[in-house]
Amino acid sequence: MHIPTQFKQENDTELLELMREYPFATLMTHSTSGMEANHLPISLSWQEDKLYLHAHIAKINSLWQSGAESSEVLVVFNGPNCYISPNHYPTKQQTGKAVPTWNYVAVHVKGRISFIHDAAWIYRALENLTAEHESGLDNPWAMSDAPAPYIDKMLPAIVGIEIAVTSITGQWKLSQNQPTINQLGVIQGLSASDKQNDKTVAAMVQAQLQA
Repeated sequence: MHIPTQFKQENDTELLELMREYPFATLMTHSTSGMEANHLPISLSWQEDKLYLHAHIAKINSLWQSGAESSEVLVVFNGPNCYISPNHYPTKQQTGKAVPTWNYVAVHVKGRISFIHDAAWIYRALENLTAEHESGLDNPWAMSDAPAPYIDKMLPAIVGIEIAVTSITGQWKLSQNQPTINQLGVIQGLSASDKQNDKTVAAMVQAQLQA
């Protein structure tokens, strides 16, 4: 990912927070079967100060048989993004020198992939994933709520995925390349939108302007 200096995100806390908040990521692999992309919910796991990504696929998905085992993979987490109109820039009214662009937040994670067939490991991974996303609900569902024979029958149809993370890079493109007056215009314009993504990006532009 090409990252201009002003857009590079190096705050580990913010990188990890985005990965947790937007966990439905794209796993990209390259093997003897060629290039492939799979869209998966991802959970983060720390083991002895090393970060791992955990996920799962259906056993009928040929990814685990593709020769990708132990290869380097890329996982892309996409955060809020939206179109930026030149009309948001006050300087455009003065000079006309402005073009549309797109603001976005993204994290790229590289690592080595392993495929797990152990039923106990897969159960724990599913348990952790559901516990994370059920947290905060009035009546959170747990794996133990389903009949044990039903779960035991499903587990063999699933293959676990573990990715040992080797690098994390992030890009926060939030109008930092614009003068303050235009950043304020972007905040005002996006805040007035009825689209939730626009409002979320407006808040992020505001936060980075105040940092």
